[in-house]
Amino acid sequence: MIKKILKKASEIEPHEIKATAFSFLLVFVLMLAYYILRPVRDAMASDWSDSEVSQLWTLNFFISTGVVALYGLAVSKVKFKNLVPGVYAFFAISFVLFYFFMSTITDRTLIEKSFYIWISVFGMFHLSVFWSFMSDLFNKDQARRLFATIATGASAGALIGPMIPAVFAGISGTDNLILVASVLLLFPIPIIVYLSKIKVEVLKNEDITADTSKFKIGGNPFAGFKSFITNPYLLAIGVFILFYTMISTFVYFEQKNLLAEYDRATRTQILGSIDWIVNVLTFGIAFFATSRIVKSIGMGYTLAIMPLIVCAGILVLAFAPIIVVLLALQVGRRAGNYAITKPAREMLFTEVDKETRFKAKPVIDVVVYRGGDTVTAWIFTGLTEGLGLGFAAVGVIGAGIAALWAGVGIYMGKLYNRKRTEE
Repeated sequence: MIKKILKKASEIEPHEIKATAFSFLLVFVLMLAYYILRPVRDAMASDWSDSEVSQLWTLNFFISTGVVALYGLAVSKVKFKNLVPGVYAFFAISFVLFYFFMSTITDRTLIEKSFYIWISVFGMFHLSVFWSFMSDLFNKDQARRLFATIATGASAGALIGPMIPAVFAGISGTDNLILVASVLLLFPIPIIVYLSKIKVEVLKNEDITADTSKFKIGGNPFAGFKSFITNPYLLAIGVFILFYTMISTFVYFEQKNLLAEYDRATRTQILGSIDWIVNVLTFGIAFFATSRIVKSIGMGYTLAIMPLIVCAGILVLAFAPIIVVLLALQVGRRAGNYAITKPAREMLFTEVDKETRFKAKPVIDVVVYRGGDTVTAWIFTGLTEGLGLGFAAVGVIGAGIAALWAGVGIYMGKLYNRKRTEE
């Protein structure tokens, strides 16, 4: 009966049901664990000064780059079927150790700052490794038919995960949430082992190997930088993303400072609630509206929508720095970015040839994005701790950056349309 329903409702073949179901469960658990840990991490930041958080973001930039290189080395030395469960086991053990040290050490500052950075590293890997494993598990035809269904597991995990800290942080405390997430990260290991068995015995895909080339360090390491700085279209995308990261950083620091008056558990609950609302709105907007928006108003105005909304929101927050305004701004900004700006931004790369995209996109995603975070963090610190500017003055500056971001979005849309017309 179930097989007949699935056959009518989707493109899942009977022999693919188990693999699809366990893949769905795998990504669900990964996202569930991540969204339990994320509010715990962000709640810590309000205990630190702007300069301390800026230092952590700088360290995160260099550590993340180093970890990507180490992972590339591991990919070339370790069988992929062993590497994937090893990655998740490694992170699970690391979070258990963080829980242990936080429970036993009196001065937890250094441990908590290390945990803050480590969650960011985990956030880079948990989904990237999962999708690499999926490309190793299914053939191309199965990927085309099944990946959309499997991806809904990530959406489900992102919806349920934030509810746990939002509800239980005040009851169980934030440390116990770390232990819960650590235990959850052990569940993927037997699931991965079972899926590897299904790959051979049921799917008959033993000849498929994962495309892990994107993790390997090879060729000319400066080729991507050359493609980026010599291509006006890519430079425009880089500027647009730089302004995006600058605004994200400004709002994050404003959030950190505004939440400082609350205790750690309350902050975690607030941040968990924000994550949950954002994920619900993102799912709804992306499913029903994003493609229609681009088609109706064009790429340029689509890219400018969120910058203009954020510009207005920051101005309101600057002169009414209260938690309700912050929550509304964060929910609107993040949901709009995930559901509208990011999909539209990724469409921009479709007008670049495959080789250029392959070389330059990591430069934009890592160097421009992460580097922009780091530089903007220090700019914010200079404005607040260096020049002594208050909430309103910093907010006006942030609104000005958002206005520039909107202008770049409109210009980027014109470049995109021009390239499409030329084709």
